[in-house]
Amino acid sequence: MAGGFLSPAKHGETEFTERGSRFIGNCAPVSGEQEAKFFVSSVREKYPGASHTVFAYRLQNGASRLSDDGEPSGTAGSPVFEVLTRRDVVNAVITVTRYFGGTLLGAGGLIRAYAKAAAAALDAAGTAEMRPWRKGEVTVPYPLYEKAARLLDETGGRDVEVLFKADVKIWFSIPAEGWAAMAEGFRELTAGSAEPVETGDFYG
Repeated sequence: MAGGFLSPAKHGETEFTERGSRFIGNCAPVSGEQEAKFFVSSVREKYPGASHTVFAYRLQNGASRLSDDGEPSGTAGSPVFEVLTRRDVVNAVITVTRYFGGTLLGAGGLIRAYAKAAAAALDAAGTAEMRPWRKGEVTVPYPLYEKAARLLDETGGRDVEVLFKADVKIWFSIPAEGWAAMAEGFRELTAGSAEPVETGDFYG
């Protein structure tokens, strides 16, 4: 797993009125398309009387989708999606809900309003750098457990689960860049008898 990426830090929501039309922006972190679609559906349920629920999502795996939801083509979903691409944010979904206020905004006005709502929602959510982590396990003699736990802490890792028997088995997670130093530390600590085994990876 190479490199990290930016994703929304939390759910963010904003609202403003433009020439009588009410625009409500929502932004949230998501892990996949199903979660993004569920978020869009939940926003539609929250605002059942809205004229439009425009959305765009962009995922770290390259998948993306946008919708104008009845607005003129290119005036709604595209400016929302452009906010995500311009800021290079992925694993993110943004919705902009519009309650029509009776005054037409024109193509330029719609583009500006939807872009403004999307950017404000992303600002409200904030961004977090998601880094590659690795999951692993290692077994050490019982007398070395405290030193092993300290070694994990010093290299950025954390215990996930610990099983105490004659020896101690530790399941842990650690930033990918800390794996080599951690593994070398365990080899030194146990004179080569304990070799951490990688069991998976994720972004966090």
